[in-house]
Amino acid sequence: MDLITTTAELSALCDRLAKHRVITVDTEFLRETTYYPLLCVVQMASAEEAAVIDALAEGIDLKSFFELMSNEKVLKVFHAARQDIEIVWHRAGIVPHPIFDTQVAAMALGYGDSIAYDALVERVTGHRPDKTHRFTDWSRRPLTDDQTHYALADVTHLRDVFAALDADLRKRGRGDWVSEEMEVLTSPRTYDFHPERAWERLKTRVRKPKELAVLIEVAAWREQEAQSRDVPRGRILKDDAVGDIATHAPTNLERLAHLRSLPKGFDRSKWGADIVAAVQRGLARDLSALPRIEKPRSNSNGAAVVELLKVLLRMTSERHAVASKVIATVDDLEQIAADDNADVGALHGWRRELFGEAALALKQGRLALAIEKGRVVKVDRP
Repeated sequence: MDLITTTAELSALCDRLAKHRVITVDTEFLRETTYYPLLCVVQMASAEEAAVIDALAEGIDLKSFFELMSNEKVLKVFHAARQDIEIVWHRAGIVPHPIFDTQVAAMALGYGDSIAYDALVERVTGHRPDKTHRFTDWSRRPLTDDQTHYALADVTHLRDVFAALDADLRKRGRGDWVSEEMEVLTSPRTYDFHPERAWERLKTRVRKPKELAVLIEVAAWREQEAQSRDVPRGRILKDDAVGDIATHAPTNLERLAHLRSLPKGFDRSKWGADIVAAVQRGLARDLSALPRIEKPRSNSNGAAVVELLKVLLRMTSERHAVASKVIATVDDLEQIAADDNADVGALHGWRRELFGEAALALKQGRLALAIEKGRVVKVDRP
């Protein structure tokens, strides 16, 4: 087994891997107690070798690894790549490219929504991966032989999974579907968590411009505080408390103390004054310059239309053996139900051809759904 612990060893490894068209990559990290993930281990493999890099080894410089991640001549294969990419973005300011995400590819090939790595390996190769070290503390040193073996298996099995999925995508003509998803996954905007945009991550629904203004400021304050202290957002303020503050907009500590979503005595902490200041900044914002709040959809039959669209989506997913989540989200369906020209993924590109046109036809009465021999089928209407 190759355990890389020095800059020279890592540089030599990356030079060898750079000569291959495809490599597989995985990372092990911790982020339970931090805002930024702590990179502990990197695993990489080519068709000829596999190695584990101790990212916490004393004095090791990961520069050659980051250069390999941006090498346009080498396709980097990950499974569920978003968090791996986020780590590289945070540490080096680059997004790995080009990449191939086997989880996304599996969804495009009908393996279900967001299939786990272990399950995918077993379905594709018949091998049942060892799960012993799934929840191990990768920051502890020294790394054991068992940990190293486990880490290597992640990228060696990934070679076989990639080969099988890539061949199946080519056979079915779905390579472009995955490529389109990879462009979103490798967009810097996906990982640029600027405090001013932190509110977009919240599921809190605000109804008034004033509430949105306060939400933006409080969410931005929390994001900055979490970043500067390198702690999870929830350690600063829970999501429901952010929403509660946006709704009630407490402009002094006394009103802040009355919010039941905040811990007792929170108003007397330094953060209490910071939150009141954020609320006041929100109330002072130019409401006309805020992002537009989606108005509740007025169509009284909207819910029924969405349910019909869900049936059509499931039927399409099963017939074409592609995960429904890749074709359209529930939000897509709600927007289509409200607007024939909704700017959603389901009405663009291959998704429109596969599902979007039929969704509009169903909504407009040009298409009906019926049950025939126990199966839902589409019926054209004049």
